[in-house]
Amino acid sequence: MSEARSTESVVERDIRGVLIAISNSRLLLPNASVAEIITLSDPEAVQHAPEWLLGRVRWRGWRIPVISFARLAGLAEEKGKLGAKVVVIKALGGNSKLPFFAVLTQGFPRLVSVARERVIETGDGKAHALGVKMPVLINDDSALIPDLTMVEMLLDEALFAESEQMPAAV
Repeated sequence: MSEARSTESVVERDIRGVLIAISNSRLLLPNASVAEIITLSDPEAVQHAPEWLLGRVRWRGWRIPVISFARLAGLAEEKGKLGAKVVVIKALGGNSKLPFFAVLTQGFPRLVSVARERVIETGDGKAHALGVKMPVLINDDSALIPDLTMVEMLLDEALFAESEQMPAAV
């Protein structure tokens, strides 16, 4: 009986996550935030968008923005090639116009089980890159935990700027 209890307590402490390879790094996201992994189609351009906003793609009736997290954080000049994979993420900010967004990935994301005590913050007290909540080590793999709230806010600003630049209908 005690063996079953110890197994249960280990399972309760484990976090199901997804490791997403981006240029020069990996992102660690909670599994519950990932809606789907799809193949990148030719993104529709967003006028006056920052370089990290690659455009919008159609997905399940939505036109969702696609970002290069590596560009956003200043890690690399990552560009999306036709046929690349993107991870569709559920937005948490409550913006009804932005319920999902997608992140360009290098390869197929990997499911991981991470014990909470095995996540070690590796930040040295300096400010993190834009969009990064904290750099971590998990099971000897380095990764970045993204600040999804900040990413959503930046996306909202970039998309709002697009609508501000559009001429009013006459």
